[in-house]
Amino acid sequence: MVEGKNILVVGLANKYSIAAAISSSLHENGATLGFSYQNERFEKFINEFSKDNGGDFTQVCDLSSDKDIKNLISTAVEKWGKIDGIVHSVGFAPADQISGNIEDCITREGFQITHDVSSYSFAGLLKEAHPHMSENSSIITLTYVGSQEATPNYNVMGMAKASLEASVRYFASTLGSKGIRVNSISAGPIKTLAAAGISGFSKMLDIYKEKSPLKKNITTDDVANVAYFLISDLSSSVTGQTIYVDNGFNIVGY
Repeated sequence: MVEGKNILVVGLANKYSIAAAISSSLHENGATLGFSYQNERFEKFINEFSKDNGGDFTQVCDLSSDKDIKNLISTAVEKWGKIDGIVHSVGFAPADQISGNIEDCITREGFQITHDVSSYSFAGLLKEAHPHMSENSSIITLTYVGSQEATPNYNVMGMAKASLEASVRYFASTLGSKGIRVNSISAGPIKTLAAAGISGFSKMLDIYKEKSPLKKNITTDDVANVAYFLISDLSSSVTGQTIYVDNGFNIVGY
């Protein structure tokens, strides 16, 4: 269902990430991938990962730069003509914005950085890419239940994820007439390098395992399976949704 599709992956930083699992799944099912990376620090890893996972090109893209976003989409269009899908797996907050009580940690600068990288990067990418998306194409991004519920230490990132989910709904409402679907996946906590920066993360894993209906933690492969569904033609009537992949934790009150 993704055989022959050209998919742009944005935000892949290491082989243990959700984006890596999604990319591997798409490659194993016949998709051709293009990868962006933030700066030269990630270049070697991305080039090696791309070689092993059906990558057609890699390109540096600082998502805080509109020029870099334009150049990334231009490269994809030059290579493929049309883009069949985008995986946006991007999130960043300064460490002091995701620790402690929000009234003590929030700053104007931290708020701006977190929202620019974690939310506007998605909007900026879609703004530039949508004229070049194929009919029945699909765009997905990754979010977290902290967008809807006050989650200890998540703080400003929770605000940014709420903004991101609103972007999904607004873009889905206008791009649907062009055959473009836009969805998000709200994944439960997974032990990734990115998650390691959240204070109290290990305790969060324990709570999810205890309280979720399925009594277990999720894996990157769990998320990759749902991402495959959303990118593929199997989800041709699904748009504007946030799909929870959290073993049912979001339905439980405690």
